[in-house]
Amino acid sequence: MRKKHSLLAYLCIGIGIFLLLRELRIPFFVDFYSWQSLLIVIGLGIIIHSYTTKTYQNLFIGTALFGIGIHLHGIKHYSFWVDDWSVYLIIVGLSFIIRYTKTKKGFFSGLVFILLGMLFLFSEQLSIYTDWLAPIVVFFERFWPILLILLGIIILKRK
Repeated sequence: MRKKHSLLAYLCIGIGIFLLLRELRIPFFVDFYSWQSLLIVIGLGIIIHSYTTKTYQNLFIGTALFGIGIHLHGIKHYSFWVDDWSVYLIIVGLSFIIRYTKTKKGFFSGLVFILLGMLFLFSEQLSIYTDWLAPIVVFFERFWPILLILLGIIILKRK
């Protein structure tokens, strides 16, 4: 029974710490009073819950929320942060790989997402070798939400 409510407990503790720090206005944490930081806290709560209850399938969503929160926080607060949609592919790939470490499922998917993300992220620098790839990259950069929709439909049909 104790493990049944542990996710809620971890989320309450994390969000409570986040809100307490916000109220105390500690100078070091000023940059962390945002909804992006809340994503980081929720992601960390899910990751901690996954490890303590050994429900490792939740590692994917926890890592994805944590990564997206860090990425969005970086975009907002750091001028050097890379703001490109391909970073989300890398985050999804890393989420698959981290889940793979415990469930032994999703390594190939994670590798594909990371490689695609890196390819799209560095496509301009690689243009010397991949001029033929430029129209494909432009197409995917414009219509990548359709790929997400199709991926979701495929996943739903597969189960």
